[in-house]
Amino acid sequence: MAADEPANPWFSWQYVQDNSGDLQHYLQQHLILTVESVAIAMLLAFPLALLAFRFRWLTTPLLGITGVLYTIPSLALFGFIYPFTGLTERTVVVGLVMYALLVLVRNTLAGLDGVPDDVREAARGMGYGRGRMLWKVELPVALPTIMAGVRVATVSTVALVTVGVIVGNGGLGQLIFRGFNSDYHAEILTASLLTVGLGLALDVLLALATRALMPWSRSRS
Repeated sequence: MAADEPANPWFSWQYVQDNSGDLQHYLQQHLILTVESVAIAMLLAFPLALLAFRFRWLTTPLLGITGVLYTIPSLALFGFIYPFTGLTERTVVVGLVMYALLVLVRNTLAGLDGVPDDVREAARGMGYGRGRMLWKVELPVALPTIMAGVRVATVSTVALVTVGVIVGNGGLGQLIFRGFNSDYHAEILTASLLTVGLGLALDVLLALATRALMPWSRSRS
């Protein structure tokens, strides 16, 4: 009888309590994979964008290559990486770094391109060399655009980490996949809500970090 069938609610505090260890473990893995991937992508994207900014002929091929990487389906990309890294977290990180590069390179380059010429001329008139101008003038002016790219890359990486379930390292995606296999609604929704919550939390933290790095904007406000 239908009344005797076990309930399968979409959310259950009992599930959260009984599986708090799993939830914490996979949430931590999801966070580490996200932060590590975005950090590595930023370390790669900044010098690449700087090279394209100094040598304009590099812009088209660089954006073209990162654009091609971004369009590769995740399943195929992990398939290409797997022979070199195996079923490890490294496979997921390499793939996520490739996906984040386009956004970070493009936004960094757009931020540097957006620095007004009269600002540069004023800096040159004050005796600023190329290196000093970059760190003292160009990067501070470009920072809002650069950080916007970091926020987009971070939130998209949070979503893409779940795809790592195909190589056994998908963070909260492991629980979502397990819930689909068992048709366990509470597991699916709880892991999905945690994924969304993680993305929102990191986006808010980055927004606050951007504001902290731009005290002049607070003064104008």
